[in-house]
Amino acid sequence: MIALILIIGFGGCVMENKSSETEDLSRSYKLSSVHPVNGRQGICTEGDYYWVSGSGSLTKYDKDWNVVAENTNPFSGYDFEVNHIGDIDVWQNELYLGVEFFMDGAGKNIQVAVYDGNTLKLKRVFPFRADTGQLECSGIAVDHIHNTVYMSSWVDDESSAYLYMYDLNSGLYRGNLRMDPVPKWIQGVAYYDGSLYVTCDDGDADENAPDHMYRIEISEDLSKGKVTLEKTFDEVLRQGEIEGLSFDPEENRFLLLYNRGAHIILGMPKGFYDGYSEEIHEVFVFDISN
Repeated sequence: MIALILIIGFGGCVMENKSSETEDLSRSYKLSSVHPVNGRQGICTEGDYYWVSGSGSLTKYDKDWNVVAENTNPFSGYDFEVNHIGDIDVWQNELYLGVEFFMDGAGKNIQVAVYDGNTLKLKRVFPFRADTGQLECSGIAVDHIHNTVYMSSWVDDESSAYLYMYDLNSGLYRGNLRMDPVPKWIQGVAYYDGSLYVTCDDGDADENAPDHMYRIEISEDLSKGKVTLEKTFDEVLRQGEIEGLSFDPEENRFLLLYNRGAHIILGMPKGFYDGYSEEIHEVFVFDISN
């Protein structure tokens, strides 16, 4: 039996085109368990392990959510100053991170960084293209079918209308994917079963309005993506700040990272709600059925 959990947090804006905000009922998500974790940003899995990112940490868990490895100093080895990790992904036991210097809603020195899944240490960095228009990196996804790495942006301007693509093998920039309609306040991105999915901090937690996940049907040339509402996260009593996501095809499960307890201003925790002395991070595990 899963206990009801109080979730408190900050929300943002809704999608520009509300005509798309009808859930696709072809796939259902049933909440099965909730697990506290040591990180507020991202979650990924390849089946045997779970990896969680904090703003400045990486933690590896086994299937029973026991910590098996941790790196609390992940920013060693960079040529540029970085201080922030967003949502993460994994492919063949290598972790893919969008790393940047983030302060008060603005990012710079964005890097696509690859870490060892066992040691959680930096292995290599893709050559970042500063002329792509990307101003922030909230999440990253690996699409091995198209040999593409996608990066998302959280900021609310024209730059967040795109996902930024890099070649999975060479690390070279491949172009931008335009989303239509444009989701707001993207926190994480994942590739699953032929589509991309993004989580958006577009609810109003003070009004108990939930955040959402959207599905992106990508064009054959990867230049465009049609966005539709996939899920409204209304399973909890009180809404918090949505973060990263991951799919586990082997177990047919969906994993979502949620935060509660902290006031979020310009993307950063600043103070706590009544009854909290710290921010709480939890992974919500859903069983998927078609």
